[in-house]
Amino acid sequence: MNPTITLFISLFTTLVAIINPLEAIPVYLGLTAGQAAAEQRRVARQACIYALLLSFFFLLFGTLLLRIFEVPLSMVRVVGGVILTRVGFDLFNPPPSGGIIPRADSGDADIAFVPLAMPIMFGPGAIATLISMASTIKQSPGELLHFLAASAAIVACMLTTYLSLIYAKPILRKIGKQGIDAATRIVGFFVAAMGMGLIFNGAVEFLAPYSNLARTAGGG
Repeated sequence: MNPTITLFISLFTTLVAIINPLEAIPVYLGLTAGQAAAEQRRVARQACIYALLLSFFFLLFGTLLLRIFEVPLSMVRVVGGVILTRVGFDLFNPPPSGGIIPRADSGDADIAFVPLAMPIMFGPGAIATLISMASTIKQSPGELLHFLAASAAIVACMLTTYLSLIYAKPILRKIGKQGIDAATRIVGFFVAAMGMGLIFNGAVEFLAPYSNLARTAGGG
């Protein structure tokens, strides 16, 4: 398969799994209960726009942040993997406190930004994924095409999330709370598996220079 298409599919599925629009539905409906349909659509649209802007910020400036703080990509993958694994465990078996995925709190703040856009839609897992992806794109020969594919994947993911919020009530009626809970747990399993893969790949990449150095020293 074409590497650009592979990148699009990989990033799209990863972001959808991390964001998990199904999990945002009960929170969204709870926060907008009693509001007019037009206001509910506005909140959904605004939340997705906020999450989209945050995604592009970390995609564009993720590597710059790494350089400023002098953090190697391998460590980002390890830490990102740890975060993804914990997110996956929280999705698979959510603790009473809500764990790393905070629940909605009442208040006068802009609910489209907090808690919908951040951290429910765009949390630690998405940040780690996009920073890692940005670093990988910078190292690839077809940087522009890969950047366009990643951008398309982000837009497609946010569009999917927006549609799931717009049709939240019909979705909830169709599959019910038990269906959402089952889907969330299945997604959590695969998110945890992706996190473990990132940890393994990051550790191998970090230890590779030391392995080469040991072989060189042994050969000498």
